[in-house]
Amino acid sequence: MQGDSEHVMTQPLIPVILAGGKGERFWPLSRRQRPKQFLTLDDSGRSLLQGTADRLLNLAGGWKNLWVITSAQVANGVREQLPELPERNILVEPQGRDTAPAVAWATLEVAQAAGEDAVLGFFPADHWIGNQTQYEQTLQAATELASTEDAIVTLGIQPNTPATGYGYIEQGAEAGEYIGQMVYKVSRFTEKPDRATAEQFISTGRFSWNSGMFIFRASVVLQELAQHAPELLQALQSQGQAAYATLEKKSIDYALMEKTQLAYVLPADFGWDDLGDWNALERLHQAKAGNVAIARHAIMQDTHGAIIYNGDDSEAIVTIGLEDVVIVREGNATLVVHKSRTQEIKSVLKQLGSDEELKKFL
Repeated sequence: MQGDSEHVMTQPLIPVILAGGKGERFWPLSRRQRPKQFLTLDDSGRSLLQGTADRLLNLAGGWKNLWVITSAQVANGVREQLPELPERNILVEPQGRDTAPAVAWATLEVAQAAGEDAVLGFFPADHWIGNQTQYEQTLQAATELASTEDAIVTLGIQPNTPATGYGYIEQGAEAGEYIGQMVYKVSRFTEKPDRATAEQFISTGRFSWNSGMFIFRASVVLQELAQHAPELLQALQSQGQAAYATLEKKSIDYALMEKTQLAYVLPADFGWDDLGDWNALERLHQAKAGNVAIARHAIMQDTHGAIIYNGDDSEAIVTIGLEDVVIVREGNATLVVHKSRTQEIKSVLKQLGSDEELKKFL
């Protein structure tokens, strides 16, 4: 399987942005009506969703080829954030059912609008990308492969640390070069490993992080879903979004990618972060004196490794003698948490949600 690097793509990529997440680990900045993808976490002035759309517009050839799939709860926010997006390109899920139903339904809708030969790409709305040029070149190579072969291409991120919060992809046999980039058959997907396993994976040089970005021809995935997830596909084909009430929560990795024989990985190194929780701000912003402060007034005395966020310019946050904490002041709530325990924010939100009086803080 060898791609012709001189070959010019005859069709644009049709990107679909996955924008249905809640981003609970960015509470209290992220709330029910303003999830993580609507937040601006860098100094671009653009939200994560807007930044994702900006990055994909050139490859898509304009707004008419860009799609977003989101939840009923935040669909109006998507419309406000992306006013140029055609209304028919906004797919609204009545309930969150994880990524398998989202990918399957969006593929059916895009295939109906653009034909089954359309090449789709799926992109989470909350990623940070460092090098736009490399990003576009990688996606062009993936589009080239997907348009010429029966392939479901996933972008693998070169790991720079034995992270335990990501899934890993093992490279199998070489499958050819596309626009100067080597592609491999996927040998296996592994869910979040423990640290020792992650270290072993990285030492082999054959593993990359699973970025959650996929590129494929609509017909290929519809054929694979018919084989590996027939109930899901049939329900969506016959009922469309009305099927959601009966669908299982299932990720596309579990429903399809771990089962298909058509998975390929394109290892990429364009600078990537999935901005999973408050600790991501330390990676996004160069820490000054070991601290990150996104606040008009923050005095940090004898404080090290702190992340401080306050969107209200009229308020001050003062810390004395603290180490490795996250402090977020937003609206009617204040979060103070050790950096190593930000994953536990989700369990606190469950407590808030189960108390009528505390629900207003969600």
